Amino acid sequence: MKKLLAAFLLLCFAATAGAQLSIEITGAGAQRIPIAVVPFAGEGALAPNAQTISAIVRADLERSGLFRSMSAPVANPPLTEAAPVNFADWRARQADAVVLGSVAARPDGRFEVRFKLFDAVKGADLSGVAYTLSREQARATAHRIADFIYEKLTGEKGVFSTRIAYVVKRGNRFELQIADADGAGEETALASFEPIISPAWSPDGRRLAYVSFENKKPVVYVHSLLDGRRQVAANFKGSNSAPAWSPDGARLAVSLSRDGGSQIYSVNPDGSNVRRVSQSGSIDTEPVFSPDGQMLYFTSDRGGSPQIYRMPASGGEAQRVTFEGSYNVSPRISPNGRVLAYISRNGGKFQVATLDLSTRQTQVLTDSDKDESPSFAPNGRMILLATVIGGRGVLAAVSADGRIKQRLTLSAGDVREPAWGPYSR
Repeated sequence: MKKLLAAFLLLCFAATAGAQLSIEITGAGAQRIPIAVVPFAGEGALAPNAQTISAIVRADLERSGLFRSMSAPVANPPLTEAAPVNFADWRARQADAVVLGSVAARPDGRFEVRFKLFDAVKGADLSGVAYTLSREQARATAHRIADFIYEKLTGEKGVFSTRIAYVVKRGNRFELQIADADGAGEETALASFEPIISPAWSPDGRRLAYVSFENKKPVVYVHSLLDGRRQVAANFKGSNSAPAWSPDGARLAVSLSRDGGSQIYSVNPDGSNVRRVSQSGSIDTEPVFSPDGQMLYFTSDRGGSPQIYRMPASGGEAQRVTFEGSYNVSPRISPNGRVLAYISRNGGKFQVATLDLSTRQTQVLTDSDKDESPSFAPNGRMILLATVIGGRGVLAAVSADGRIKQRLTLSAGDVREPAWGPYSR
């Protein structure tokens, strides 16, 4: 029986029984770029029973809240990236940008995808790319194309090729899932009859740290996504929780109660070199590194109520960061280090708020009332979070300015504990 349970606990990237996350856009930016992504010539042969590349690109761009998809005329023969572009016609259709492409089979059984991006307003070719791929790489290639277009037109990197992690509870079964940023391609990294919480991506995107209760107590593990192997990073007396990676991936900050109250410690991913960082008599938890690795932001009740503080990553004097409201927890720092996202209690509602660390301006971004676990996209544009709607846990996303809102749901199961992964390296 123990062997069967152990095998079940370590289901690494097993096929999942549930459907992928579906995304509903509930708000969009005020100024959206009108773009026509024309169906790529020949793309039906690449994915005859699935979404086409152009459809995935179109959905990615729409989901960002910064683009508005324009309908494209049916052309015979189909338009390709090599065809002459009638810019006046596209301007008449009110398209600012146009994407044309084609898919061709290669003799080796693979495919070649070519596309070009055009500025219809200026009548200019903005460049394009060619990719060689297998059928299985169609969706990943579409995300790369969407990233290319996004960066060319906005000046910042896209995140469509990144991944997210989250926990699904189905009955008495907990599953740590990994999926594309659009919720597709989900795989189960770990399944257990005991809770899994606090997944955290390593900076290179190859490992996840998380807390598992499979031994009837919270233990921090580091899990390789390449081969499914994992190791214990913290299993001390009392609670082991809230892992966070240093920017260089060499250390974890964790919250341990091995010496009594909950305090912050530094530990290597293999569990060695444990060192206490905070030295208070209060509860210190939920640490997160600043992008430069010099500071730790964390939650503490040392002032009487939970607030967010920061201190040098090596330890030292702590400074209070949040002052508005009596309850502020779960700090997360934007990739550029300028904005703090956190959960704030407002009139009995727990909502995602942000604090501009230079201007001290605060803003509540969500209108839900049971938010938790905010997580920045690697470009800082969006924040992924968990909330409760209709008594069921769902994921949501909101832009850092609060204008763009999305909801990510599963047909069955509670979804919690989201973490947005880094750019691939």
